[in-house]
Amino acid sequence: MARAFDAIIVGAGQAGPSMAGRLTAAGKRVAVVERRYFGGTCVNTGCRPTKTLVASAYAARMAQRAAEFGVVLNGAPGIDMKVVQGRAGKIIRDSRAGIESWLEGMEGCTVLRGHARFTGPRTIEVAGAQGGETVQLTAPLIFLNVGGRALVPDLPGLDQVRYLTNTDMVGLDIVPKHLVVIGGSYIGLEFGQMFRRFGARVTVIEKGPRLVAREDEDISHALRAILEAEGIEVHTGAECMSFAAHEEGAEVHVEGPGGRANVTGSHVLLAIGRRPNTDDLGLEAAGIATDSRGYITVDDHLQTSVPGIYALGDCNGRGAFTHTSYNDFEIAAANLLDGRDWKLSARIPGYALYTDPPLGRVGMSETQARATGRPLLIGRRPMDRVGRAVEKAETQGFMKVVVDAQTQRILGAAILGTSGDEAIHGLLDVMNADLPWTLFQRAVPIHPTVSELIPTLLEGMEPA
Repeated sequence: MARAFDAIIVGAGQAGPSMAGRLTAAGKRVAVVERRYFGGTCVNTGCRPTKTLVASAYAARMAQRAAEFGVVLNGAPGIDMKVVQGRAGKIIRDSRAGIESWLEGMEGCTVLRGHARFTGPRTIEVAGAQGGETVQLTAPLIFLNVGGRALVPDLPGLDQVRYLTNTDMVGLDIVPKHLVVIGGSYIGLEFGQMFRRFGARVTVIEKGPRLVAREDEDISHALRAILEAEGIEVHTGAECMSFAAHEEGAEVHVEGPGGRANVTGSHVLLAIGRRPNTDDLGLEAAGIATDSRGYITVDDHLQTSVPGIYALGDCNGRGAFTHTSYNDFEIAAANLLDGRDWKLSARIPGYALYTDPPLGRVGMSETQARATGRPLLIGRRPMDRVGRAVEKAETQGFMKVVVDAQTQRILGAAILGTSGDEAIHGLLDVMNADLPWTLFQRAVPIHPTVSELIPTLLEGMEPA
């Protein structure tokens, strides 16, 4: 007989544990099912460990530049990757244990470890939950927070070589002789730059005509220049790729408009996208619809095609970030428990690329804004005209903002530069409040900061 609960949560990523907290606080009996690691992608293979590695790479870079700042080191700085990886590993373990302990101690919450699969619209079986046995669960409310994993494409010869994904990279405790990164977007560029700073030779191969294709061309070109200045080799337009085993590791054959190239590397990182962990959930038994890529389709309140079943986080394809996953929880909880009518469509997209310097982004790109046909105002300012950047000797990049000339609302912005991931929040807050850009005219920002140049950036806008 199935064990009855008020709610079942499958997956303990960024949305699941918080949803359990809200539901149990409301007096609900909740079952949380996790088959592997508590904390999801962010804690185990994403944000926490990768940004820890980025911090080590930044320290390495600053040590390499020490003489510029009048700092004298006795000998060349070195890298101890076991210490670097150990730092990241400890943060993973501590974060994971904290979430697991929180759930275990939550009154009204039953934690089950095992593989969950639907057997019907309201029933789930959990294999291996109790000493290898299968447990049947049922509830009127079910939340799916199962996350995603690296996409491994069917490329010629790929099955003949050893390759790494982002999961493997956070546990790597050596510096590759030559890291070949397949994919010139967020994950690939972050790992490429950090391991270049650790001492690896790095080559980035991108199928598209430019890096980070979702961004404007000026951002793509600036990022490429930043990476190439650090000695990273970049190949774009690699329309045809194949792999072959090589005594040094692997050989990647590249062909495109720019010609042909053979790149031999000791290690290959696949960073060409993500796929949802939905293929082994038995969704068909519950009648839950997915799109062509396997993402669970949801409405504006995050409900699936089956009433009472919700998909939160990466598995719904409506945001691939920790903060969007958590916001999914906030939307669902507010609507179900607080009588609100919060909608997914009201969310203003914001995110960051954690290269150095980082890219902070919010709202529309300039390309997207121009496509709307609205009259626009556009402001730009290079980071070498930002005092804080000059003082830190980190003047690469630029700031850009796009405004609707009629409504005076900010449509989008990008800050590629030091502290860009933090400074962007001033613009994001004004956009969320639906206030005109003229609000900044009365602002008195702190000097010296990157944020202090946002009013100047806006005042310098010109018609597009």
